[in-house]
Amino acid sequence: MSTKIAFPMYDLHRPDSEALIQAVQDLLAARGIAVTPIWPQADLLTHWQDDDLLLSQACGYPLVTQLPEVQTVGCFHYSAPGCEGIYYRSLLVVRQSDRHKTLADFRGSRAVCNAPDSQSGYNVLMQMVAPLAQQGTFFNSVTFSGSHCQSLVEIGEGRADIAAIDCVTFALLQRHAPMLVAELAVIGAGPAAPGLPLITSRSTSSACIALLRDALTQLVSDPAYCTPCTALFISGFSEVSRQDYAPILSGDYPLR
Repeated sequence: MSTKIAFPMYDLHRPDSEALIQAVQDLLAARGIAVTPIWPQADLLTHWQDDDLLLSQACGYPLVTQLPEVQTVGCFHYSAPGCEGIYYRSLLVVRQSDRHKTLADFRGSRAVCNAPDSQSGYNVLMQMVAPLAQQGTFFNSVTFSGSHCQSLVEIGEGRADIAAIDCVTFALLQRHAPMLVAELAVIGAGPAAPGLPLITSRSTSSACIALLRDALTQLVSDPAYCTPCTALFISGFSEVSRQDYAPILSGDYPLR
């Protein structure tokens, strides 16, 4: 039986991540499921494909492009600005000196993205500039930083001009690393896309998935777990299917 659990995507303040892991561990133990928390630092694709993975949080773009065999458990709702239900947005972040510009004004500029398989940092940005492109080109350069945090560092240091940043990540950085975002500005947001999917391995039984969903539903509704959820802006949970993420490939997002 799969035993590993992790929440790698919003691990920006480790004590909050540890509290969330502990809450989920306790809820699953109450349902007869013993788990082993892990802290993947790199190669998330291999982590998500682990047959011993009981629960983790992935990104929607890898889900539909590189993870055909994992099963979806659900999706957290977040209360950060830019979120609604299971949906979230990417924020267009620039230096304060460029705060009055629009996306179209960044033609010929330098974009920085966290990773080429990121929905929030790359895929949605490329979809947003596609209608503005001339002969298939909009930005002068697109580089990859390795993380949303590093993308913001590069903008602040003048090595890049614009980035698309997951709105939950941005809210967490405002809380835990205010100096990082103090000289930056948000000039817009992308369309609402389905949020980061909670996944489990292909070997997890339907009965176990039902228990996972039951535990996560209690996590977001039981006052006993309000503190770890509030710390990470988690405000709800919904079951989702792989089909809910199909619009990520086409950019045909709900009109929200």
